[in-house]
Amino acid sequence: MSQIDDSIVNDDAGQKVSRRNFILGVIAGGAVVSAAGYRFLAPHGRYAAGAGTSLLSLNVNGKIRRVEVMKQETLASTLRYKLGLTGTKIGCDRAECGACTVLIDDVPLYSCSTLTHTVRNRKITTVEGLASPDGKLHPVQQAVVDHQGFQCAFCMPGYLMSAVGFLKQNPNPTRAELAQGVSGNLCRCQDYMKILDSLHHGAEYMRKGVPASARRA
Repeated sequence: MSQIDDSIVNDDAGQKVSRRNFILGVIAGGAVVSAAGYRFLAPHGRYAAGAGTSLLSLNVNGKIRRVEVMKQETLASTLRYKLGLTGTKIGCDRAECGACTVLIDDVPLYSCSTLTHTVRNRKITTVEGLASPDGKLHPVQQAVVDHQGFQCAFCMPGYLMSAVGFLKQNPNPTRAELAQGVSGNLCRCQDYMKILDSLHHGAEYMRKGVPASARRA
């Protein structure tokens, strides 16, 4: 990519502006427009709803969370940027990679292509909600730790949610069935064999319990 130079151009008023300042002005203008739809801090520390927002109650990880959302806002954005649940990753942002997968009524779905206002009466589970309240990892999470299933682990939350959702319906899958069950997820490191190995152990942990020798988080 070529660097932005400081070549001089004329604006509509005939005044000379540098190319760099022109581009910076466009970026700043876009930021102002984007921010217009979000809520702003009102006096006394309260948030005033921005244009086109609605106050919703969402059932997330067993708790009712009140949040203001825009009509076109995706669940991935709400979870990450308004509820602070950053375990849900945004990868492709076009329902192709699976990094944003969450469970909605125990069914794995891409949160980047799910509008928040459509799930107000449904049960949402993110990767933060898999562990028990005392911090004990879910059996599939523990298996991933024990068998080092991921390399960079950016895609790990999505895989975990897809696997847990699949195993709720098919607790004793063959390796091929499990591979099909998580086929909607992509790994940028292409470490698929290790991922599948660890998830298959996770299925065993769910059926038989986590071995006493397993490492604890």
